[in-house]
Amino acid sequence: MDSNRDIHSSNLSSPPAPVPFWEAFRYWLQLGFVSFGGPAGQIAIMHQELVEKRRWISEQRFLHALNYCMLLPGPEAQQLAVYIGWLMHRTWGGIVAGTLFVLPSFFILTALSWLYLAYGNVPAVAGLLYGIKPAVTALVLFAAWRIGSRALKNSALWLIAAVAFLAIFAFNAPFPAIVLAAAIIGFAGGKIAPSRFVAGGGHGKAKKHYGPAIIDDDTPTPEHAKFSRKRLFGVMIVGVLLWLASMTALATMNGWHGTLTQMGWFFTKAALLTFGGAYAVLPYVFQGTVEHYHWLTATQMIDGLALGETTPGPLIMVVTYVGFVGGWAKALFGVDSLLLAGLAAAAVTTFFTFLPSFVFILVGGPLVEITHGDLKFTAPLTAITAAVVGVILNLAVFFGYHVLWPQGLGGTFEWPSALIGLTALLALFRFKIGVIPVIVACGIAGLLFRLMAN
Repeated sequence: MDSNRDIHSSNLSSPPAPVPFWEAFRYWLQLGFVSFGGPAGQIAIMHQELVEKRRWISEQRFLHALNYCMLLPGPEAQQLAVYIGWLMHRTWGGIVAGTLFVLPSFFILTALSWLYLAYGNVPAVAGLLYGIKPAVTALVLFAAWRIGSRALKNSALWLIAAVAFLAIFAFNAPFPAIVLAAAIIGFAGGKIAPSRFVAGGGHGKAKKHYGPAIIDDDTPTPEHAKFSRKRLFGVMIVGVLLWLASMTALATMNGWHGTLTQMGWFFTKAALLTFGGAYAVLPYVFQGTVEHYHWLTATQMIDGLALGETTPGPLIMVVTYVGFVGGWAKALFGVDSLLLAGLAAAAVTTFFTFLPSFVFILVGGPLVEITHGDLKFTAPLTAITAAVVGVILNLAVFFGYHVLWPQGLGGTFEWPSALIGLTALLALFRFKIGVIPVIVACGIAGLLFRLMAN
């Protein structure tokens, strides 16, 4: 963090100075390299930096934006970055924030995909992944606690979180159904017991523990973020035309049934189905890419998920890996240009997966901004946030089960993984150690264990 910003942020009696565009640019780029832990971890990182430390946005405005992103198909953490970037620095601020959020992950995953395909399985990589997986489990659990401790401010919201956890854990309820049920409960609760569903969890406005923010609870909506029908239809038309132009170019160069064209079409549909995060859409992606199009094998898909879980950026960035492997396998430009084919396919899958996210935020942001003080809009979103805490907890349980019993409950219990995970939890909860040091240390521990075991 900039030293001047540190000094200024220490003055809690007034908001920090307005943030220049290039300072925000540097932050979003940095975030792209450290956004580990899936959406829960990424949102927790943004909250810690933007709400607690830098005070660019208040907690109430942060949570209100997050609640909207939770409703959308697509990666909510990346969409939240787009929203905050747009709110602070207009359209280009949103585009830069959202792009830099995923750009480091794109380059890292393409490099790892190339190494994977060119050199096969490397024992050192397997050892690192062995240690990183329990660390990621600990990070998701820690993030669920951080978000839950802020969002679950009364018994009603705790009950919603518990029911959501049981619904998805015990009954495998679809995430959209959980979101819809929570929204209905919140809407009704906002009328019956409004004090329990106001933004901040039922105690009026979110408590300011961090001092006034640049975009505070009562900061007027910036001129560029105010609702305008002309602007709304303009953004929608630009988004649709950009998609049509891209698809037309692919179809012209490759034909409608060409691999790149079909990747663009398939991942457009996948992007619109990604309610509830990447895990909700992965079965659809698996079925399409492995069983229907045969762009990669089932084993390659599982390996890709491991890479996606342990690299920065949204887990849905696994589509970059899928595209790379598919382009390589199909030898799109001949056997002498496999790397170029992989890069082209990775770029296509990533572009069509994330394009809707930018459009959704730039179209819907002004509508959301006019609702941040209106209970009939905020009550359902507050209930949705509570439900999502339960879903995140289920994700931690899912990770823990597969990390500790990789062959199922009848198989061997991985005590080294358990020890690494418990150490990571202790580091996060007790000693407040950062995400990157924890992941690096756990990766090294996993590598050392594998080397000693062999």
